[in-house]
Amino acid sequence: MAVPKRRTSKSVGRKRRTHQKTTAPNVSTCSECGEPKLMHHACKACGKYKGRDVLSVDED
Repeated sequence: MAVPKRRTSKSVGRKRRTHQKTTAPNVSTCSECGEPKLMHHACKACGKYKGRDVLSVDED
């Protein structure tokens, strides 16, 4: 089994992990009400997805 000959330094390990970071979610506007929503998700404000009623939203 392969075993490292030397310990990996902090800088080398951190340089390797620079590309492992999270990205912000893609947000678009709802075509019905104009509220921001996640892409490919139903709108939480009006309950529509692609022009159809998908969720029942209480209008208070």
